[in-house]
Amino acid sequence: MSKRCNITNVKPMVGNNVSHAVNKTKRKFLPNLQNTSFFSEILGKKIRLKVTSKGIKTVEKNGGIDNYLLGLKNSKLNDETKKLKKAITNKKS
Repeated sequence: MSKRCNITNVKPMVGNNVSHAVNKTKRKFLPNLQNTSFFSEILGKKIRLKVTSKGIKTVEKNGGIDNYLLGLKNSKLNDETKKLKKAITNKKS
């Protein structure tokens, strides 16, 4: 199970825990992933995605998952969202 956002492609980052004595140990910064469902008006069904909270806000700002995916280039999308975009464009045409 990947810890990557389907919308923004955010993945875990690596850094250091720094103690008061300035001892450094490695740690991971995980993205704030949420399992959410977006309603696609063009497809007429709910789409379940694993998205960060920033990704949810971005989709809502752009007027829904349909408008967001149609407005992005394919190079910015991962495999799952490319399939969704293709299904939306086929249904819209």
